[in-house]
Amino acid sequence: MAESIGRNLRDGALKGEHAPALSIKDSVSIPYGSDVFNYFLTKHSSNILGGKSQSKGIVLVAFSRSPSFYVDFLKTKGIDLVSAKKSISILDCYTDPLGWKNPVKGPLDTKIFSLKDPIEAVLFRHVRNLDLLFSTIMEMGEALAGQGKGRFSVSIDLVTEMLRHTSLSSVANLLSKVRSHDRISSTFWLLHSDLHEIRAIAALEYLSSMVASLEPKHPSLNGQRGDLEKRSLLEQNSRKGKFHVRFKRRNGRVRVTCEDFSIEQSGINFTPVSSDEGIINQGLLPKVQFNLQLSEKERIDRAKVVLPFEHQGDGKPIHIYDGRRSLSEGKDETAAASVMTENLQKNEESGKGEIIYFRDSDDEMPDSDEDPDDDLDI
Repeated sequence: MAESIGRNLRDGALKGEHAPALSIKDSVSIPYGSDVFNYFLTKHSSNILGGKSQSKGIVLVAFSRSPSFYVDFLKTKGIDLVSAKKSISILDCYTDPLGWKNPVKGPLDTKIFSLKDPIEAVLFRHVRNLDLLFSTIMEMGEALAGQGKGRFSVSIDLVTEMLRHTSLSSVANLLSKVRSHDRISSTFWLLHSDLHEIRAIAALEYLSSMVASLEPKHPSLNGQRGDLEKRSLLEQNSRKGKFHVRFKRRNGRVRVTCEDFSIEQSGINFTPVSSDEGIINQGLLPKVQFNLQLSEKERIDRAKVVLPFEHQGDGKPIHIYDGRRSLSEGKDETAAASVMTENLQKNEESGKGEIIYFRDSDDEMPDSDEDPDDDLDI
């Protein structure tokens, strides 16, 4: 649910809680994670500029693309760059991440685009120093949010590049500090899941309140190149896929949703899962020896069952029967059996079921609120 993710990023952090964090995962079989990242970057930037978000600004940490790419991209999406100057800053970790191009200068060098593209970009030259990276992010964000308790958002276009230069524990520590800081409203990042070990993916998912996974529409066709028919089908569906999202709620519960997505010239589009796809998915379920769901007839029959102590509202006095044959009323077993047979016949004619319970003997414990240890001197 792309809309739900957008709302969570927009609404930001509640008082005393960590900021919402979105982890986007893609792979070589479905390499459209950057399109999803750019979608949420555009949507969140629009909410910030429109005053609809808790964030007062956003710091974009660029590892995989140059700042000029994002400036051009935001311009094509209708973002007013003049207004964005006070709300969007780019930390350039792409141009010279290790300081090899100009080793004489320090690790930081502020670079401002021309007046035509007035978004500020800060050149960062030492991506292995994550403490310096965190302090730079905070300085840039506080400049956008202003003094006081204003918050800002942080987006990292590719955590995979960070893991190339430093350890998993250092990256996890940085993301944890970003999410737990009281000046940060929300954060999101992209990860190429097939380039990392399972423990690295699990660690980053643990730090996320939302995990969005991109999966092929027909995973059974992955990697098959011999059959021309299957290759043709794969090419037709190569720009489409499944968008699985896992929301981790504050009470510990997890909600999983799924949408279809397609990449078009105008960008990425999200649509609900079609009914045909649902039928296909049901056909792929494993065969089991029992029904996982009730049929329509079974649901109707279940609704007709009269529970032992259920009051049917028929205007008659309510008699709660505890299962014991009453001797005080002077009714013999033959009369009781005939009444029971008559009731069963009525229920069969009306199509209703009834649960009848007889206690084996009066020695059994009664179904009431009587204290079973009442005879003990406690």
